[in-house]
Amino acid sequence: MSHASEYGRQPLVLLVEDDPQDALIVEELLEDSGLSVRLEWARSVDEARRALVRLRPQCVLLDLGLPDAYEFSALSAVIEEAGDAAVVVLTGLAEEQAGLAAVTAGAQDYLVKGRVEAEWLGRTLRYAMQRKQAEQAAVALHAERVRAKENERLERGLLPTPLLQSMPIEVASRYRPSRGSATLGGDFFDVVESDDKAVHALIGDVCGHGPDEAALGVCLRIAWRALVLSGVTGAALLRRLERILEAERPGADIFVTLSTLVLEPDQRTVRIWRAGHPGMLLHDGDTVSLTEPEPSLALGLPVEADWHQDVLELPKGGGLTLYTDGLFERRLPGAPPRWLGEEGLLELARRHAHLDGEGFLDALLADVEEVTAPDAPADDLAVVHLRWRERA
Repeated sequence: MSHASEYGRQPLVLLVEDDPQDALIVEELLEDSGLSVRLEWARSVDEARRALVRLRPQCVLLDLGLPDAYEFSALSAVIEEAGDAAVVVLTGLAEEQAGLAAVTAGAQDYLVKGRVEAEWLGRTLRYAMQRKQAEQAAVALHAERVRAKENERLERGLLPTPLLQSMPIEVASRYRPSRGSATLGGDFFDVVESDDKAVHALIGDVCGHGPDEAALGVCLRIAWRALVLSGVTGAALLRRLERILEAERPGADIFVTLSTLVLEPDQRTVRIWRAGHPGMLLHDGDTVSLTEPEPSLALGLPVEADWHQDVLELPKGGGLTLYTDGLFERRLPGAPPRWLGEEGLLELARRHAHLDGEGFLDALLADVEEVTAPDAPADDLAVVHLRWRERA
């Protein structure tokens, strides 16, 4: 008799066999096989279905000659409900070809009644369970590779190479998926130089997570780039993006926050339109401040919006850091719950104001991760730093 802890670790084998004498033989063979298992017995296909749902065994030993089955109907029914369980079929002496056909149909192995020895039975069941685990691991690995390739394609769409020609602007950007997930969210950004030498920048966030939201972010970013290069800016640009959003989103509850900017060729004037998006960090030498935008409506809400223009004067050598809310909506350690917020983000940013764009983003993201509670969820984030190079 096994101890309870050992018993709990034993694989469960479901024997599906209508003949009590054959079932007794299998039980005795298992006892002599050296394979420590728990054995349950089902006498029909219907009983087996119920047992599979209730017990979730690691292996099914299935007699193909059940009275309530026709040809491979029993095997099909068991495989349909078996889940993670390996399936080994039992055939009569005259049905060995049926065993081979059963393996082709999805069973892990087969045994011929009357030719089964105890050691061989134990080895067959053990190998079948191992083979099933290997098959599942291979399927999971393939699925993970498919997801990784899809994420890579979406990432290329969400996080493009800036389309610049001659204007002396530095662009640094970072993206992080949500904590504990390799799935991309709907955060996106872009930077484009138009023919009139203005530099246009975009940062946005589709509410929700998953491939649908990421694909919608790609759609909006590409639409934004095409519209900007066609000369559309400001509120007219946002209205067209909202029309595209309403046509492409998977549900009416999906909305998008974004900011679109025009950095004028004088390298001082910045024109900004926000649709429900957070503010941004303004860099002036070794100091950083936080812009405080007026409230505005996101794209896709069931109300009519009128997005207005803000004008910002950049200091000489100044820069901007645009971000999505995943950068500052972070829970801090301790109780009661406290949040980093934009003021907390500003505090961290001021520590690294002297760094260039690439160094600043790396240091800021490292600090944000350090102050976030280890067990707290963290949304995906996108962040872009823009700074004019000094004139020659």
